[in-house]
Amino acid sequence: MKFFIVTRGKAITILSCVIIAVFTLAISVNTATVAVQTMAEKRKIPIYCVEKGDDEKVVSISFDAAWGNEQTNELIDILDKYNVKTTFFVVGDWVDKYPESVKAIYDAGHEVCNHSDSHPHLTEKSQEQIRQEISKCNDKIEKITGVKPILFRPPYGDYDNKVVSTAEELGMYCIQWDVDSLDWKDPTPDQMKERVLSKVKNGSIVLFHNGAANTPKTLPMVLEGLLSQGYSIVPISELIHKDTYTTDNNGMQLKPGIE
Repeated sequence: MKFFIVTRGKAITILSCVIIAVFTLAISVNTATVAVQTMAEKRKIPIYCVEKGDDEKVVSISFDAAWGNEQTNELIDILDKYNVKTTFFVVGDWVDKYPESVKAIYDAGHEVCNHSDSHPHLTEKSQEQIRQEISKCNDKIEKITGVKPILFRPPYGDYDNKVVSTAEELGMYCIQWDVDSLDWKDPTPDQMKERVLSKVKNGSIVLFHNGAANTPKTLPMVLEGLLSQGYSIVPISELIHKDTYTTDNNGMQLKPGIE
């Protein structure tokens, strides 16, 4: 039988090596875990605008309808005067209150799309609650128009991976905007016109609301400005790419095949 004598110095050396090895292993495991989590949690970004060529002068105008309804018919009349078709994102509760306006929007040739059922902060909801918010609103819109929406705009523009993924699982495109009129802050019509026309570009999505005080006065000036600059104005479903796509870090939907 052989005996190994470990001196105090050797014991300290061995213990130090063991500690270093364990520490190194822990760092490696932690780094690998973080790397896997980072890959798994790659940030999903909605469509804020769409990549277009220099000669593709096309934009979309959108309206969010969540509360009041005093100006909806006036907006429809203005759009009809200029023969422009747009996209209205409506809340399910708004649909319940104003079904005749939903039908009027659709009958005028505009898209009626999903802005959730009750306008909550969806990032604070579970995936099932998000699914219910989107599905209930879709059902209400489809019942009136006969068309199931394919576009969804999160309330408050508030989103995370869970919100975007849930919308995608329901076969919907998650839509934001890159030009905000800020009409809800009640700037003057001239201020709104200048803001929109100075920021718009090929592939832009412009945000208005159906209940802001100065939007009806501003809309004709914006439409005339865009049309005089050679822009075509189309509903968002005609602006976006429907094939497999990616968005860059700014939310620009890239043309299919471009990473």
